Amino acid sequence: MCTDMAHVTGKSVPLAQVRSLPRERTFIFSGTIAPIMQKMIRTLEELKKEAVSFVGALAPSERGATLVTLSGELGAGKTSFTKVVAGVLGVEETVTSPTFVLEKIYLLPEGQLFKRLIHIDAYRLDKGSDLTPLGFDEFMQDESNLILLEWPEKVADALPTPSKKLSFVALPDGSRTIFYD
Repeated sequence: MCTDMAHVTGKSVPLAQVRSLPRERTFIFSGTIAPIMQKMIRTLEELKKEAVSFVGALAPSERGATLVTLSGELGAGKTSFTKVVAGVLGVEETVTSPTFVLEKIYLLPEGQLFKRLIHIDAYRLDKGSDLTPLGFDEFMQDESNLILLEWPEKVADALPTPSKKLSFVALPDGSRTIFYD
């Protein structure tokens, strides 16, 4: 094995090229180095702009629901992001965390790419099979569903490959960083 090469998103590249990647824009997993996109959010207005951009980049899947996973510690901004995304999609009712009810379903207005926004908080779940009573498998079969799932690591054994993976990090100054994978 050549020691002066690294795997970057499945390709072998010289280590010198990898070393030139900004550390804050790379993710190392099992020896693979993957560049990722990130966005620093300092204000609610910036969060709204980011949500508009995010929703604009979404497209329904032809194989079932569009699953977006949201990872991050408590207070990192997962639910705040979901609230803003819901608003961008036309949800007029108050969007709250489904931590205790586990899921909330919002019907979206006519003219949206999706018919339903399904917000699931898996924080209180222990394993993937805990999603079954919520109707997760049925929701995943409907391409008109957009599912935003917080705490995917709690139920990873039951999840298909998500359309988008977002990770949230709260910084000491109160700002947030969103990492897109």
